[in-house]
Amino acid sequence: MTNPALLTIGVTLVCGVLGVVGLHAYTGGKADRDALLDRLSHPGQLPSAGRHRRFQGVDRRLRRTGLGRRIELKLTATGLEITPGEFFVYALVAMAGLWLAASSVLASFFGPVAALIGLWGTNAFLNWQRTKRTDRFINQLPELSRILANATQAGLALRTALAMAAEELEDPAGEELARVVRRLDVGESLDDALSELTDRLPSRELVVLVTTLVLSNRAGGMVVSSLRNLTETLEERKETRREVKTQLSQVTVTAYAVPGFGFAAMLLMNAVMPGALDRMTGALIGQVAVVVALILYAIGFVVIRRLSRIDI
Repeated sequence: MTNPALLTIGVTLVCGVLGVVGLHAYTGGKADRDALLDRLSHPGQLPSAGRHRRFQGVDRRLRRTGLGRRIELKLTATGLEITPGEFFVYALVAMAGLWLAASSVLASFFGPVAALIGLWGTNAFLNWQRTKRTDRFINQLPELSRILANATQAGLALRTALAMAAEELEDPAGEELARVVRRLDVGESLDDALSELTDRLPSRELVVLVTTLVLSNRAGGMVVSSLRNLTETLEERKETRREVKTQLSQVTVTAYAVPGFGFAAMLLMNAVMPGALDRMTGALIGQVAVVVALILYAIGFVVIRRLSRIDI
């Protein structure tokens, strides 16, 4: 032990071993912390097995902002297996691609316009996915009400009936009810769990069902007969919604066809006279005319969509 060289080598080895152990503990703790943050950020979702989440740093920073929380709420309602960070990065890439494509195909003036349209399109995509998932859930409500009525008639508690419906129904009803059951398992009240469900998938039919369940859970009463009557009502509303949607399908197509014709006209004009759009948007009066035309097309689209929207 009096040899300085051996002592130095021994201390170096010990420090190296401790450094490796410390580094291993740090990386393992950081991975556990990131996984815990991800689970806490998705309290109603199960961890996705076998899927590597991209852009985790962007995702963690984005969740701390109001924009990230709004994106997360919409993504939860759509049922898409994608994080807010991934969606944000993909949206930026899509906007940049539309900017470059419009600048090269049409004119440089249309680059920012295409990026703004891409920004609107990403939000419209989320709303469309949410509406489609909500419609599928509404179509399952009569079967859900029937299962709950049968389970309560058999003497089962309402929480047990919800768990049974979550197992028997397909997605999205099965997945949404499973979230409600998991919230109930961790001690959340039935009112709060069902209210969160109506906030995520807003619809009149779901509000009526949730109100019936909450009132029956609070005050008791003939929940079976209420659910039986509600099942018949939901079946009738389901058929009515299908008929109205079929009748208004032509109006919906017209709303998308009108701006499509305008875009096709610009492509045709630029193909017949190459560089025409560049020359037109090179002057102030041409830019004003293009902006006014885009605003008029947007107003026409919104008006036609509003005319075809009938609340049932």
